[in-house]
Amino acid sequence: MTSSRHQPKPDYKAIFISDVHLGSAGCQADALCAFLKTHTSQQLYLVGDIIDGWRMRKKWYWPQSHTNVIRRILTAAKRGTEVTYIIGIMTSSCALPAVPAGLWRYQREEPRPA
Repeated sequence: MTSSRHQPKPDYKAIFISDVHLGSAGCQADALCAFLKTHTSQQLYLVGDIIDGWRMRKKWYWPQSHTNVIRRILTAAKRGTEVTYIIGIMTSSCALPAVPAGLWRYQREEPRPA
């Protein structure tokens, strides 16, 4: 048995997710987390208002289910999914570090040979 993990072929070429509103009580984070767990893609586009900065400025609301969504996205990126985040109007009001000009892209870097 080898120590490397076999990564199955992604289900889809691209998945687009929009208007999740993490940080608001109406967010369906558990349903999104279940979706991300069972659907893989080469590219994941997070399009507008993934985080609801306007709502969070008024009252902080961030349950574990919202953290679980972020962890699923980061896990997908770690496994090779290219993640592109296009910030929405409600996200732009919250402080996200190092988000240049409305677009954030995470792409796993392959280790370089020594």
